[in-house]
Amino acid sequence: MTARPAAPADTADTGTAYRNPVLNADWSDPDAIAVGGDYYLTASSFGRAPGLPILHSRDLVGWRIVGHALQRLEPEQAFTVPRHDGGVWAPSIRHHAGRFWIFWGDPDHGIHQVNAEDIRGPWSRPHLLKAGRGLIDPCPLWDSDGRAYLVHAWARSRSGVNNRLTGHRMSPDGRELLDAGRTVVDGDALPGWFTLEGPKLYRHGGWYWIFAPAGGVETGWQGAFRSRDVFGPYEERIVLAQGRTDVNGPHQGAWVRAADGRDWFLHFQHRGAYGRVVHLQPMRWDDDGWPVIGDGGEPVAVHPRPVPGERPAAPATGDDFPGGRFGLQWSWTANPPRNPGAQDPRQGWTVAHSGDGLWLVCRRTDDAHDLRRLPNVLVQRLPGDPCTVEVGLRLDSAEAGARAGLAVLGDAFSWIGLERDASGIRLVHRFAEPAAERERDAARPRPAPDGRVRLRVELLPGARCRFSARTGRDTAFLPSGPPFAATPWRWVGAQLGLFATAPRGSGPAGTAVFTGFRVT
Repeated sequence: MTARPAAPADTADTGTAYRNPVLNADWSDPDAIAVGGDYYLTASSFGRAPGLPILHSRDLVGWRIVGHALQRLEPEQAFTVPRHDGGVWAPSIRHHAGRFWIFWGDPDHGIHQVNAEDIRGPWSRPHLLKAGRGLIDPCPLWDSDGRAYLVHAWARSRSGVNNRLTGHRMSPDGRELLDAGRTVVDGDALPGWFTLEGPKLYRHGGWYWIFAPAGGVETGWQGAFRSRDVFGPYEERIVLAQGRTDVNGPHQGAWVRAADGRDWFLHFQHRGAYGRVVHLQPMRWDDDGWPVIGDGGEPVAVHPRPVPGERPAAPATGDDFPGGRFGLQWSWTANPPRNPGAQDPRQGWTVAHSGDGLWLVCRRTDDAHDLRRLPNVLVQRLPGDPCTVEVGLRLDSAEAGARAGLAVLGDAFSWIGLERDASGIRLVHRFAEPAAERERDAARPRPAPDGRVRLRVELLPGARCRFSARTGRDTAFLPSGPPFAATPWRWVGAQLGLFATAPRGSGPAGTAVFTGFRVT
């Protein structure tokens, strides 16, 4: 197996009950569906490739990654460099006519769609359904009469407008919008409502329903809107808010009806550097036909499991990298090379081989001083629970300036690893603050003459990170530098990353070999 599952302690499972969050990492803007007794979830992946992760569950509590619906971001030329807060925003997943469908908005390019017969693929190439800037958070609905609709929101940063939802008629094949669109909910007309976005469109009980959050990422609430006509007018109600709990901004997610007929709601909570973690709430309908989410409209911390008896499950984190392949929990910070070249596989970013370990090519670049600018950082989500991350590293490069390491990457970053200079290979630890244009030392370099080291990052409460390393000369891990406070991007949580670089030049610059990536 490529990836090791997370430890059971990370699964939010307490036996007959579950504890929120059920996904304690940055699975941002989740949407989910039920297909028989199986549940599938996707989430924003922003500028990472592959994107549109697909998670599977049998009980809505334990989830495993089973694939990605988007192997490369499009338009491809726009994602040859990192665009950490761009790319895939707030997807919607549906199952219709024997196929799985995912729609998402790219705030700089428009609304896209992919589909597949099997959730594990192959998925169709992305189809641009509606071009334009600021078009985000699309959701389709196929009605019982064969007609299809799409609703979406707006990003003020790109379009100059927000706080409104736009509806369209759509061709049943999901490839064409049949009208210019009209405003179906105007948040500016609702007293106290702002930043209305993230709509999910449903049909239930003779009503068209739009579940949509408002109030902003950190402090918002979940709204529900209903109308007898898909284009309105809609009446509204707040159905989930923080209330007396410590769950700030509980909103934006998915209504799922389980196989036994009970209803559930998945949503996110913004937790700073950890990003948007996912909670599961019970849901029922009141006597007036409105949804009641959580405990009377407030989030629950612990609740009886939807499906008792399922084995604990969690997205993989650790990796042995068999055959040089990395697990489904990893993505690049931009599109990798499309054709690495059969003559020399080192033209790509990894090297395939028959054993364990990830061989990263020391990619030549002028941007090695700033990891935020590198497309070839292999990243996964920062765990939301305190834990220890370890990985082995061997630097196989004779090139002065070649370097590789383990990073905590966000608007600020810090990394520990190996670098070759004129005197040999050294253990280095560097960091950069959010406004800094280049990194600087977090600790004094020290020799690593055999070019091997075991690296460690202890993730402490509050997203504080303590770095240490053990070289061939050491009998134990030695601390390195002061603690580092992880920071998110604007919309994306901090990430764990592996990288290898070399100065600009000609010819191969060697490789860095990572082994035994562990999260405990």
